[in-house]
Amino acid sequence: MAKQLLVIHGPNLNLLGQRETSIYGSKTLDDINHNISAKADSLAVSVDFFQSNNESDLVDKIQEAAQHCDGIIINAAAYTHTSVAIRDAIAAINTPVIEVHLSNVHQREEFRHHSYIAPVCIGQITGFGEDSYLLAVEAFASKLNS
Repeated sequence: MAKQLLVIHGPNLNLLGQRETSIYGSKTLDDINHNISAKADSLAVSVDFFQSNNESDLVDKIQEAAQHCDGIIINAAAYTHTSVAIRDAIAAINTPVIEVHLSNVHQREEFRHHSYIAPVCIGQITGFGEDSYLLAVEAFASKLNS
């Protein structure tokens, strides 16, 4: 049976391709999801996607995913730097989680340098644009198949 990943996109990522393209690039969220699917398919991994601008929806999805997913890739976006609730949801499950960001948050504003969720994730990939997600899929495929 194929391993199952869930990719969770946080607030404002639905506006990719329109907002701050100098930081986030010109690809839309659909473009990125399509490329993640292609990478996952090439690695015999099944992938689903979820995006919400609401913190409680993200918490609910993390808890739900723990019942049927082998791994979660999350770009919590702004909630990375503010949400103890998302951090606690990740800590409460046994499903491994990788944190990703399109931009290098450590080269940006000071408030973006701290991640509440990094300490409860198995890894963090930041600063490689869309490739941050693709690298996370590769990491999970390697981890889940070993």
